[in-house]
Amino acid sequence: MKKSHQNSSQDFDHDNPDNWRGIFYFNRKDPRVIVPKLNPSMGWTLNFGNIYSYVLICLLILIIVGFSYFLK
Repeated sequence: MKKSHQNSSQDFDHDNPDNWRGIFYFNRKDPRVIVPKLNPSMGWTLNFGNIYSYVLICLLILIIVGFSYFLK
């Protein structure tokens, strides 16, 4: 019996409007950190239902603050 491979965006209800809060994607069941927007030509966004998204944001802020502190 052969399994059909679905698009990964459909596996986690990516297109479900309940998972979108305006421009923000929030789905705790979706393990992806970076997901395509509803219109893929518009780019990518973070899955704010995944804790690693917040870790990524904090790391980026720390890097920016660190560079600005050391470049003075």
